[in-house]
Amino acid sequence: MAVEVYEGTFMQFADIAVICAYLIALPVLAITLSRRKKSSGDFLSAAHDLPWWAICLSLVATETSTLTFISIPGVSYGSGMVFLGLAAGYFIGRLIVTIWFLPLYAQGRMTSAYQYLGHRFGPGLQQAASAAFLITRLLAEGVRLSAGLIPLMWMLDHEGISINRALVMGIIMVFTLTYTMMGGLRAVVWSDTIQLCIYLFGAVICVLLLNNEISPEGWSSAWRSGHLAPFHHMTMGNLVSDPFTLLAALVGGAILSVASHGTDQLMVQRLLAARSLRDARFALMGSAIVIAFLFGILSLIGVQLWIRNGGTSLMSLGLHSPDDLFPTFIVSGLPAGLGGLLLAGVLSATMGSLSSTLNAMASAVLTDFGPLPARALQTCQTRLNLGQGKLFAPRVLTLVCSLALVLTALWFTGSRQSAVILGLTVAGWSYGPTLGTFLFGMLYPSARLKDALTGFSVALAGMAVMMGTLQYYNWHVAFPWLVPLGITLMLISGSISMMFTRGGLQHFPSAPDTSKD
Repeated sequence: MAVEVYEGTFMQFADIAVICAYLIALPVLAITLSRRKKSSGDFLSAAHDLPWWAICLSLVATETSTLTFISIPGVSYGSGMVFLGLAAGYFIGRLIVTIWFLPLYAQGRMTSAYQYLGHRFGPGLQQAASAAFLITRLLAEGVRLSAGLIPLMWMLDHEGISINRALVMGIIMVFTLTYTMMGGLRAVVWSDTIQLCIYLFGAVICVLLLNNEISPEGWSSAWRSGHLAPFHHMTMGNLVSDPFTLLAALVGGAILSVASHGTDQLMVQRLLAARSLRDARFALMGSAIVIAFLFGILSLIGVQLWIRNGGTSLMSLGLHSPDDLFPTFIVSGLPAGLGGLLLAGVLSATMGSLSSTLNAMASAVLTDFGPLPARALQTCQTRLNLGQGKLFAPRVLTLVCSLALVLTALWFTGSRQSAVILGLTVAGWSYGPTLGTFLFGMLYPSARLKDALTGFSVALAGMAVMMGTLQYYNWHVAFPWLVPLGITLMLISGSISMMFTRGGLQHFPSAPDTSKD
């Protein structure tokens, strides 16, 4: 009995020591990097001077976050290696972005994805798209932050430590704010790079440890059950509802990736910080390879746990949701110190996603809504005698966004749905209308602001109504198909608006020119 108490105490000390070392090291790194910050533009764009490989890893760290690290093992426990199949669709989508979207942004030194819409249609549409991004990112990141607390709270409960959930969330936010506000985008990207390496290393260690407990017969059982298949079998019954069929993963996943990496400020901001168009393309396509590897490792953990548990259902294991599977293994199935490393990896995923979101939201407000926000903050700075620092406005906006995110995360606490599925569903509300607006501007050179703004607004409203209706009647449409639906709504609404515009029929590229007949 004495030995058990000693081992439990040592595990608690070792794990907490690793986490504390991580929390101290990251802000110190950011403060060092922040010494290079000289202007608000550098704070938001890193002076367009970041290496492609760092941007590549930052893209993956931002895209995956806690939703990936926590949820994918739980999903693969019941569904197999399906996220690896989804990565194939992501690769196709990124390829499309490198060919058609990145050259648009390379035409000028932009700091926001929505500046293209401002140049094409005017500031009204740029601000509308940016506002949709801010709302979507606030909700989606609230889900991420709430999910990120699951393993940490589990560990504290496991060790008999009682602490308020909101307090833990506040502590995480304070450490994240420290390096985000001090270092800007440059510190965020370098911190993302380190954070991705931490939780990728931890995931690989888990795979190696679990593999020692699995016999060849266990792998044969996983193969026979379909747990090693990258796609679900497609039928008429699951054509729309299952996100992991071949069609949904390749087609829907590709369109989702075009929307997220081609029109979402969270991702585009990093690509705009590259030194050249060539570097941006390397970063984006490199991230497709890294994300496939990460998806494969995390999915493999879920399959290994399924084999280890003999295929026992999550409910029989006494788990609240699929997102509890991996945290349970971290706190109860790993040796002293390694559990702390994995929890540091979870914190890395949470903090990396948070810092990226905070910087991107501040960038969107200052870039897309004209000089008004900056002037208002400068007036406050002068009246409060806070000096003439150029970073006051972005730092204050970063702080405001952090408070909003904490409140949103507390609102999402208690959800029983897989966090990664919920987060992707939330993003689906604006991804389709936004991507549709970009396509509208490319396909119809004569389209006007009124047409694009009408189509965008109707598509957003239509998606909200449709998603609310689906929720009310408990109907399910897989998240990869939400983006194509939003695109369709936008293009149809914009085209109808053009038809009612004077001379609108001549805008359609398919209309034959008979003037010379």
